[in-house]
Amino acid sequence: MDERDGKDMVARAAAVSGKMVSELRKVFVGQDEVIHDLIITLLARGHCLLVGVPGLGKTLLVKSIARMFSLSFKRIQFTPDLMPADIFGTEVMEEDAASGKRSFRFLRGPVFANIVLADEINRTPPKTQAALLEAMEERHVTAGGQTYPLDPPFFVLATQNPIELEGTYPLPEAQLDRFLMMIVMEYLSTADEERMVTATTAPEAPALASVLTGAEIIEIQRLVREVPVSQNVVSYAVRLVSATRPTSASATESVKAKVKWGAGSRASQALILAGKARALLAGRYNVACEDVRALALPILRHRVITNFHADAEGVTSVDIIRELVATVPE
Repeated sequence: MDERDGKDMVARAAAVSGKMVSELRKVFVGQDEVIHDLIITLLARGHCLLVGVPGLGKTLLVKSIARMFSLSFKRIQFTPDLMPADIFGTEVMEEDAASGKRSFRFLRGPVFANIVLADEINRTPPKTQAALLEAMEERHVTAGGQTYPLDPPFFVLATQNPIELEGTYPLPEAQLDRFLMMIVMEYLSTADEERMVTATTAPEAPALASVLTGAEIIEIQRLVREVPVSQNVVSYAVRLVSATRPTSASATESVKAKVKWGAGSRASQALILAGKARALLAGRYNVACEDVRALALPILRHRVITNFHADAEGVTSVDIIRELVATVPE
């Protein structure tokens, strides 16, 4: 790609980002940071985990994202009795009416869509939660000895209730690591909630315009990969992730005392890849350390596991990450 084409694509990506935010603001009030991080996740070819108490609009946000794109969309409502076959699909035996010959045919499940909403993913046991691992990482499904590819683009956008709520199951660490970001939705301010109530109780619901096709999303995802990143930014991201590991030489005394498991190498990759998407959406064709700092919390919060000492003192992974962002030098 020559310099002129690169600049044109950067300008177009930034304009598309503004259009997506503008459209989502029609149905969402006061969640600009959540919307921005979600768009970064999609264009970085990642998966996203939305966390918040019931009633904050997590499901509505994901459905609104799907309506903006010309993509297939399926929703899976996770319940305690959900089985892996309910996600992937199952083989059924069919008999040919003419010959009487019997054969198996694979009936595809709801995971075969461009955007999959895994609603309340922690309402189902770990066995079924883990069934999404192959699809999220490899972007294909294996059933009956056959491998079935998932059509690109493929996103898993999962919602989760806080684990303190009754009837929830913690997600396995291996599956948590597959999510590029964990985005936490907070309560709205009083003013924003008043605006939201006024908008959502009006006679007509706002209509969302289509912003991107599947082919255009794939093109922007490819462009994200081409955004250059300097060695010092890569070094900063790796050192920041390394500092979360209690066995690392760069770990602080707080990390050594209060962290059970730090973030793995996938976190370093996620910081750089999401940083590229963030820079592109801002109209920049380079990644800065500021991009890494801005993304550290949603990318690392679910990858840093605190121990019982931290729990006893009320210290969370968010506290640890904020400390490291403030202390690890560029």
